[in-house]
Amino acid sequence: MSNYLDIESMSDGLENKVRQSLKYKTGKFVWRVKFNTALDARTVNNVNLFVTNMQGTALKTAIRYDGENNLIEIEPLEAYAQHESYILNITTKVKSRGGQKLKAPVRLQFKID
Repeated sequence: MSNYLDIESMSDGLENKVRQSLKYKTGKFVWRVKFNTALDARTVNNVNLFVTNMQGTALKTAIRYDGENNLIEIEPLEAYAQHESYILNITTKVKSRGGQKLKAPVRLQFKID
C-alpha cells in the first residue's frame, strides 16, 4: 500500500519520528503531534501551531491538546487540496509546563497524492 501523504521535506531530526497510519483517504486528516513532556496549554493554539499553503496563507484549523497523553491534534476545517503542497509549522513558542521551549521550530512540508 502506498502512502497517501507525500512528505516533501522536514526539519532535521524528524526522519524517524514521522509515521503515517491513515485508515482511509480523506482531505481532512488530523495531524497528531506527540511530546515527551506535559505542555503549557496556554501555548497550544493556532498562532503557535499552524498549517500554511506554499504562498504562506494559513489554513483554518482546530487545535486540541490532550494533556493526559501530551498530544496535540491539528485538524483542518477545510479539506486539503490534492497535489498541492502544505507546511505544518510548530513554533518555539509552544512551551512545556515548566516553561521550556522547543530547541528549534518544526517545519514539515507535505502533499496529498
